[in-house]
Amino acid sequence: MNDRTPCVVWLTGISGAGKTTIARKVETRLRALGRHTVLLDGDDMRLGLNRDLGFSDADRVESTRRVAEVAKLMHAADLTVIVALISPFRGARAMARSRFPAGAFFEIHVDTPIEIAEARDPKSLYRKARRGEIADFTGIDSPYEAPEQPELRLDGTHPSPDALADQVIELLNGA
Repeated sequence: MNDRTPCVVWLTGISGAGKTTIARKVETRLRALGRHTVLLDGDDMRLGLNRDLGFSDADRVESTRRVAEVAKLMHAADLTVIVALISPFRGARAMARSRFPAGAFFEIHVDTPIEIAEARDPKSLYRKARRGEIADFTGIDSPYEAPEQPELRLDGTHPSPDALADQVIELLNGA
């Protein structure tokens, strides 16, 4: 990755995996290197662009499609786009990848066991899902299809988000 080549860094994983925390750290590091970046976080997207979507399989696919389209526009504007989105389905992530030139899309799996994510549960979503207050919750009653060949797999049990962000920067520097 040279300093002027935009790319898309797509972090995927279950709720509570650490995607947003890592994404923010990656963004900070890239900006310090002089890169122009934008962060598209799933929670923020649900407050605006995706506020009309629920959590059905079809809505999840549509959410991924919309985020991919926004990422495409930002990438075309020469921004490095960092996406932190559950994006639970392989097919929808493949569709997102297909929107970008070869070598410009980096799928990064923040691989965190559900037990760890559930213990973190920063928004009490797992508790609500277990009580039946949230239907179609990824990892509970809706599937998460882990990437088969991501550009990078991050161990979400690692205690240091900084070290995980460093791995992403290393990947990008080697590209």
